[in-house]
Amino acid sequence: MGCIFCGIISGDIPSQKIYETETVLAFKDIDPKAPFHAVIIPKAHIKSAMEITGENSPVIAEIFEAAAKIATDENLAGGFRLVNNCGADGGQTVDHFHIHMLAGRVLAWPPG
Repeated sequence: MGCIFCGIISGDIPSQKIYETETVLAFKDIDPKAPFHAVIIPKAHIKSAMEITGENSPVIAEIFEAAAKIATDENLAGGFRLVNNCGADGGQTVDHFHIHMLAGRVLAWPPG
């Protein structure tokens, strides 16, 4: 199988979508690490933060706009955390740029 997130975008892999535009998709994480845990991705396949360029960077801003909209829609006014893991040593397990959005409890720092 190719990229799991590309499979979610195409509809070949089911997901619980919570936000979608022409360029961004957000869905609930299947293995949540907090009471609220969503994954926000660009629909274009960008492998990691190392592949962000001037040409594709506008979609990254759209991902943060999506997070703000989701926070409002999901009543996360108490706060939330946005996390990006980049590369194997950074904990990235899916080679498609994504942001984890975690909320619903007090989040400790450092995370680990």
